[in-house]
Amino acid sequence: MKSSVLLTCYRVAGGVSPRYTVPMTPHAAYAARLAARRAEVATFDHRIDRLGQWRIAVFVLAAVLANVGAVTGAFAWWWALAAGGPFVVLFARGKVLGTQRNRVLRAVRFYEQGLDRLAGTWAGRGPDGSRFAGPDHPFAADLDVFGRGGLFQRVCTARTADGEQLLANWFLTPATPDEIRSRQAAVADLRDRLDLREYLAVAGADVQAATDFAVLRTWAAEPPRDVSPGRRWAVVVLGWCNAAALLGWLAAGTTGLPLLLTLALSAAAVSPLDRWGRTTIATLERVANDLPLLESALLRFESEAFAAARLKQVFAADANGPPSRQIRDLRQLANRIAGRRNHVAVPFALLTLWDVRTAFQFDDWKRRSGAGVSKWLAEIADLEALSSLAGSSFENPADPFPTVVEDAAAGFDAVALGHPLLPPDKCVANDVRLGGDVRVLVVSGSNMSGKSTLLRSIGANAVLGLAGGTVRAKSLTLTPLAVGATIRVQDSLQDGRSRFFAEVTRVRAVLQLAAGPLPVLFLFDELFAGTNSADRVKGAEAVLRKLLDGRAIGLVTTHDLALTDATAALGGRAVNVHFADQVADGEMTFDYTMRPGVVSHGNGIALMRAVGLEV
Repeated sequence: MKSSVLLTCYRVAGGVSPRYTVPMTPHAAYAARLAARRAEVATFDHRIDRLGQWRIAVFVLAAVLANVGAVTGAFAWWWALAAGGPFVVLFARGKVLGTQRNRVLRAVRFYEQGLDRLAGTWAGRGPDGSRFAGPDHPFAADLDVFGRGGLFQRVCTARTADGEQLLANWFLTPATPDEIRSRQAAVADLRDRLDLREYLAVAGADVQAATDFAVLRTWAAEPPRDVSPGRRWAVVVLGWCNAAALLGWLAAGTTGLPLLLTLALSAAAVSPLDRWGRTTIATLERVANDLPLLESALLRFESEAFAAARLKQVFAADANGPPSRQIRDLRQLANRIAGRRNHVAVPFALLTLWDVRTAFQFDDWKRRSGAGVSKWLAEIADLEALSSLAGSSFENPADPFPTVVEDAAAGFDAVALGHPLLPPDKCVANDVRLGGDVRVLVVSGSNMSGKSTLLRSIGANAVLGLAGGTVRAKSLTLTPLAVGATIRVQDSLQDGRSRFFAEVTRVRAVLQLAAGPLPVLFLFDELFAGTNSADRVKGAEAVLRKLLDGRAIGLVTTHDLALTDATAALGGRAVNVHFADQVADGEMTFDYTMRPGVVSHGNGIALMRAVGLEV
């Protein structure tokens, strides 16, 4: 698979990127755009510095005018206006430019992080997703899905909490074949859309800062207030009656009895709704400043001409119009709240029952469009998760999408499989075929020869492939699989459990997983190494036989060559493969290549001697 990008003119606030007319490698594309964004930051810095100089000049002018006025006694009010007005304008313009500069700076960081990933220096930078899975998860810790230098940190470019959560869920839960193919098509569509992927990263940071989107989602999901049409009309009529009675009393000299009567009737009508109205106003006041951001983001996504069916369906217009227009309507309603803060307007608002009448309007909007809010925010999260997978595909153009087949029997057939977290030039590839007649590989080999790395390579690619992403292989065909592993099982002093007990517990969890709806891909590293050889072989044979009686496939690594004899007891369903080391001139080397059969020697004594142990 060859990936390149044709860079086009793209406007970021305050500037326009150069136009490129030739296909570019991922590194060249990122580097060119990074240079353009840095140039925009420099332009903003120059403009902001110039505005600062003008502010100083205006301040000095104001000081001079004030001094002249004090000395001559000829000070006039318009002198302050002449100096203060431009200062306020310049200050406001400076804030706008600062906001635009910060957005471009986030674009700079987006491309810097992309280049870090290409250079292999990305570990420790960006969200690591550690909060999404605990130590007892059946494979997350074993396959380095989360944590520093894990799959999530390598792939994730989402900037919202919802986007990160969704991508983590995709890594933790295999999708159906139809869903995987849907994600693959969307990822392929997004792969070369650098403009959009940059926008998602930059705007996503704004959305993350706008924590009131959670407030908006909660409010929109709540059912509208059940108020009878009669009561609604009564509130509206009584509000204006209050105003008319007050004007009649003040201007026409009428008695205050009509006003007292309408106020009493208003209190009776509004009393059950007063708290609800004030709460509604307070809620929308919290989200008012963030609605323009959501509106602009939706408008940007609606304007994108997607090719993938999944993406064509997002942000679709309904009977009430496009999502951006519906949010615009809510924004315009919310803008009225600003006038409510005016102290002069407060008495009039109270008199006309403004809070409750406005709450009715918000409720009308909720009744029409409220159900769409959660959907739109979920679609933004979906776009972020897909964009993360698309970025990984763009940065690794040789990595293909796997072929996911629907089959009752488990299968994993990889050609030239490598670990997706290793640089391509340092990744040794191996063919791995599981399914059909051969369902278990018993992997023997010397220390550091590559056994555990093979397990992680298989598991990590299964996680990526079943999430909808590309894989590190020449080709991979697999069925939907539930993954279970014992590669990094830990003891626990606090829980009072040994490593062996923790491993036994995890193996039991894998057996329980095998009873579920999906076939299991098990990855057992040094199975039952914490017990004696006889118990180890007996226990391993029993576990493997139980798994093979179901639909499981997998691998078992071992240093104990006695375990390799288990293949005979399991018939042709299990075969032996091995990794080996080579010693030349007293130096130990590894080629990390998997070979058929059982390893012929170990290197434990050699390694002990290499570190100075006298054995």
